[in-house]
Amino acid sequence: MRFGFHISIAGGFSKIVERANLRGCETIQFFSRNPRGWKYSLLNKEEVKAFRSSVQSSTLFPIFLHMPYLPNIASFKSKFYKRSIHSIAADLQRAEELGAQYLIIHIGHRMESSEGEAVEAVSQGIDQAFEKVKNHVILLLENTAGQGTEIGYTFDQIKRIIEKVHDHQRMGICLDTAHSFEAGYDLSNKDGIERTLETFEQSIGLKRLHLLHLNDSKTPLGSRKDRHWHIGEGYIGLEGFRYLINHPLLRHLPGIMETPRKDTVEDLKNMGVIKSLVED
Repeated sequence: MRFGFHISIAGGFSKIVERANLRGCETIQFFSRNPRGWKYSLLNKEEVKAFRSSVQSSTLFPIFLHMPYLPNIASFKSKFYKRSIHSIAADLQRAEELGAQYLIIHIGHRMESSEGEAVEAVSQGIDQAFEKVKNHVILLLENTAGQGTEIGYTFDQIKRIIEKVHDHQRMGICLDTAHSFEAGYDLSNKDGIERTLETFEQSIGLKRLHLLHLNDSKTPLGSRKDRHWHIGEGYIGLEGFRYLINHPLLRHLPGIMETPRKDTVEDLKNMGVIKSLVED
């Protein structure tokens, strides 16, 4: 498994590879713009050229772009529904420009809508974004913890969304370990992991799984509360991660950590822990 972190873009894209190398990353994820706002500038061509060159000179692969937090296509009633579709389309284009093979999106909140309406809203929103931008970037739906009115916390919900997307060949999954655990899928032991993978295969299919977000959970199994924690220090624990990252159905995948950090120290600690669990 190739390990990495979500990397800050503070100071520009030119800082990304340096920060990734400092943390011992083999793969990376980053935002292309402010994750907590709607406004953004066009990408600077020279900066993009320099970034792509630095990536090509490194061993970092694959490259994942993550959508900002504000877009929500899980409710037709949201006043930001159309704006969210434009935002997805913009990042599909930006991913291609930056040389990222994948774009990760949070599925969203259904608000006052029913589950069925939310599934329809998400699939239609993706269809419209794909119509606006026709490229080879794979859109990864990230499973949720089911906090509040979040949609996409069960594999069945995600399956139904993908089935309704017209161009479903452009669809994939990012499986977040903390979100899965918090939604009720027990990843803390061998039996729970095997049951989870079997359920995933039967509903979505492991062929659609392109990335693991490796995060421990600060809250108990089925809490429906999204709280990431350091590898091995939460409710999933060291043995859960040991079995996950060495599993024959998963060990070929990249694993990105989004563990809490104040500075580089925490990232280096988490990288050291996860690599110590790798078995030959």
